[in-house]
Parts: sequence; structure tokens; C-alpha cells
Amino acid sequence: MTEAVEVNFDGLVGHTHNFGGLSHGNIASATNKNQISSPKQAALEGLEKALTLRNMGLVQGVLPPHERPFLPALKRLGFSGSDKNILESAYSTSPQLVANVSASSNMWAANAATISPASDCNDKRLHATPANLHTMVHRAIEDGQTSRTLSRLLENNDYFEVHKPLPHHALTSDEGAANHNRMCAEYGHKGLEIFIYGRDGFENFDAKYPARQTRQTGEIISRFHGLDDAYTIHARQSKKAIEAGAFHNDVVAVTNKNLLFFHEYAFEDKDGLQNEIKQKAQNLFEPIFIEVLNRDVPIEDAIKSYLFNTQIVSSPNENGLMTIIAPMECAQNLNVKRYLEYLIAGNSPIGAVRFVDVRGSMRNGGGPACLRLRVVLTPEEISKLGGRMLLSDKLHSELVAWVEKHYRDELSPKDLGDFSLVEEGRAALDELTQIMHLGSDFYDFQRV
Repeated sequence: MTEAVEVNFDGLVGHTHNFGGLSHGNIASATNKNQISSPKQAALEGLEKALTLRNMGLVQGVLPPHERPFLPALKRLGFSGSDKNILESAYSTSPQLVANVSASSNMWAANAATISPASDCNDKRLHATPANLHTMVHRAIEDGQTSRTLSRLLENNDYFEVHKPLPHHALTSDEGAANHNRMCAEYGHKGLEIFIYGRDGFENFDAKYPARQTRQTGEIISRFHGLDDAYTIHARQSKKAIEAGAFHNDVVAVTNKNLLFFHEYAFEDKDGLQNEIKQKAQNLFEPIFIEVLNRDVPIEDAIKSYLFNTQIVSSPNENGLMTIIAPMECAQNLNVKRYLEYLIAGNSPIGAVRFVDVRGSMRNGGGPACLRLRVVLTPEEISKLGGRMLLSDKLHSELVAWVEKHYRDELSPKDLGDFSLVEEGRAALDELTQIMHLGSDFYDFQRV
């Protein structure tokens, strides 16, 4: 069997991190709409969280932020003239539109793409499909830069293939790894890939909040990635979870190796899913299921605390037991705190909880798991990665200094119409491309 590790690539928080309340169905995003944000604090929190995982003995990476405000999107909507005129004209016409092209939502790298490791794919190469994020305006502009980032990281075609995003259409609405799970014995072994969808693309879905992922999306990606149907599962998220505010499945379920940790209301047919996992995994591994009942942790508490948007990791320093990386909000919710204490004291593969402070991300609706894209890589594949995106002590120090130099302590909604924010961002990203070895034409503004 191939030795491999799961590398968490965390999205670096951008300099326009703000509370725009743009994500319909995301309760935290709506609750904190129009409050003052601190891009600097949020970015430093994210870097500290990434360093925490690296210090646990895990391989950790970072993904660069996108160019924001994204003026090319405004140009495609008919605004013209100098860049300054474009921003000012768009802001006077629609501050809400400028808020959408200024969102730092690309920090939530779990939505960046769906990744299948080489051990699962017919051609024995790692496959990646950038998500089109079709449902939300502010996220649907991300796939171009995400494709460029992943193509730079996974640039060696002998080992990796980066596919084009799926078409921007309701039928193929794709939210990336936030609706994708993988179970296995060890990371480098063949595993089960589990695609979670909220609706069939041909049905008339009627609910309080949108179902952002379709069944067809998972089916198409599995074909592109060359996955074996015998080891691929398509399961439906429950409508109850979506209407409670679980806009992605990773808000109510998470996997690590052979473990599925999920809320009672996570899936439309939880028994059917478990039976299918058992049947398809019988020659690969013995699955473990930990179901959290609603009477122990009401779904409202699970969503508010992001109990399931935690990371479950297998650290080489933890004697084979798994560790939950949880936001501080889990320690502040009585039901969740009590459950976690019960969990780690019991006879489960989870032996510890590490709390991290990612309040800037949490207030916008993203927990620790939202911030990371999981990529299973062998040592040989790691040696073929492009750019400088694997975190080291030196890179961490350089990125902290970069954030301290370029990011604002506070940002309000009215600041998004200020062209100086564009100039600050371009200066910062120009410098970042040198720090992370991304090339001089990595961002659109560098190509003019």
C-alpha cells in the first residue's frame, strides 16, 4: 500500500474580509451582516490555526486569497472607464453589487474543489475539479482564480489533473469538498468517495433555504475523476438540515479515515447510507459510525457551534487516536461541550479535542473545516507540487509579517467603495506572489 498523508490546505483570509451577509441560508452570515470586521485579526487567526495543525505533526498548506474587489466582474456587467471609475460608478449604482465582488469568501477552501486521490482514480493520478459555486453571486466569481491556483499547485500532469469547473447552471451547481467525503483504512489506500447532494437537478426543490448541490454534479465529477462505481456513493442531505441552516453537508457531518461523525438529521436516509457504506467497504475497511442524536445536541446548537464543521485529524503525535479541531464556540455551548467531554472519555477513535480561535471566520459562517481543502498526497506527489504553499515556520513568519503590513485593523461596509482598498490589495497580492512563488501573472490585475 502507498504511504500517504492528508494535507490540509487552508484558505488565507483576504484583505477585504467583511460581514456582508451575502450567503442566504447561512445563519451566522445573516446575523452579523454589516458589522465592523477586522481583516487583520481574521487572517492572523487563520494562520495560527494552520500553524497549530503543523505543530501537531501534520502536513499543512495554505492557498492564496483571490483578488478583491474583483473589477473584471464589474466590467462584464457594463461598467467602464478607469478602474477607479468602474468601482465608484458601481458603488453609486449598487453598494450590494460591490459587496458581492468584494467578498473574501474564497478563504473557505472546503468549497474550492472536489479532490480524488490517485489511489481512487482509474489512471492512478490525483484529480481535482474546481467548484463553480453557482448558487451564490459572490462565490460564482471564484472558479477562474481557483482553477489557476490549483493548476499552479498541481502543475505536474504526470501526477495530477485539474479539470475545468462544471458549467454554471442550476443542474450542475457544485459546492466542492463541503459536500464530499471520503472513507478509507489509511489515506493512501483505496477508499469510498461519498458525494452528498441537496436536490436532484431536475426536481422542483421547495424549501426555506436553497439546496446548493445537485446529484448530477457528483455523478459528473465521479466520471471525470475515473472513480469506480463500486466504491462511489451518492447520498441525499436531509431537507430538515438544510432548512435549519446546514447550507453544506460539512455543517452536519464529517469523516476521517474509517469514521463517519454525523448528526441525526444530516441525511435523508441515514440507515440506507450506513448500509451502503458497509456493503461497499467490506473489502476495504471496517467503518465506524458516530451518530449524535438531536436530544443530546439539538441541530440548532450543532449549527451555531459548528460541532461538525470541525476537523477530525489523525496526528502522528496522538498514539493512533483521532483529534477534533473545534472552534472556541463549541466550548461555549453547554450541550456541545458536554457531548465532546462524553465523546473523548468513551470508547471511540476520538481521543482529544483541540480548540482554536477562528472567530472572524465563524462570524461569517465558516468553521475550521470550512477553511481547509483536504488533499491526500504521497511523499513523491508532495515533491512535485508547484509554488510555495506548504507551510513551514519560515513561510508562516513571512505571511504573518505580510498580513501585519498590508491588512486593515477594521473594515466597514462603506469602505468597500473606497478605491484605496483596491490599491492596497494589489500591492499586497503583488508581494504575496513573490513570497509564495506564484508567478508575475497569477492575478488578473497583473495581466493587464
